[in-house]
Amino acid sequence: MDIRKAFGANARRFRLALGLSQEAVAERMGVDRAFVSSMERGLQNATLLTVWQIAQALEVRPADLLEEKVSKVRS
Repeated sequence: MDIRKAFGANARRFRLALGLSQEAVAERMGVDRAFVSSMERGLQNATLLTVWQIAQALEVRPADLLEEKVSKVRS
């Protein structure tokens, strides 16, 4: 799987598990909603800073966002 797709799928899964909208995540990150949407669709090449910011926004470890296998959402 393309790492951008895996990253986006994980970000979406964690976001939904928290019950957050893309807009809420974008606000926590200081970006706009379209940026979060493009990350979730695997269209964005995320920088290390972006990975850190979205991990903080989603309350997960950055490594959790890079997993290619499907893992359970930590509670």
